[in-house]
Amino acid sequence: MSAVIDATALKNSPQKSPRHRARELALQGIYQWRVSGTDASDIEKHMQGEKNLGRYDKPMYSKLLRGVLAQHADIEALLTPYLDRALEELSTVEFSVLLLAAYELSQQLEVPYKVVINEAVELAKTFGGTDGHKYVNGVLDKLAPKVRAVEFAAR
Repeated sequence: MSAVIDATALKNSPQKSPRHRARELALQGIYQWRVSGTDASDIEKHMQGEKNLGRYDKPMYSKLLRGVLAQHADIEALLTPYLDRALEELSTVEFSVLLLAAYELSQQLEVPYKVVINEAVELAKTFGGTDGHKYVNGVLDKLAPKVRAVEFAAR
């Protein structure tokens, strides 16, 4: 099994915003870390050597990748109460998408929770299994009110 998400899916995707591309690339890095145990520095070096990545928000990509990998244990603990199975039983894509989205929900408070959830669902649709996006959506819908209580109260 390859330690990278299918690069053709990234290259053949329609024109995406630089922020969405940063999330796609961060997802690819998280996936690589999950499969091979590669650290953030090596993943970033590998990514810098890639051609045809398109326009992406490089600082956002780095912040997401490094943040998720540095805090993965805390993020996993945050997610666990909302899962119907053990983390190890999730597909690698679902696991990676949930880690990325939970990090954004808990640490990137300037990004509206609806944007985080929508982006995660789109990533799961693009890279995950047939109904993986539904599972991702369900988990994040339960997590969001807990980590974004202030934002929910203001609605």
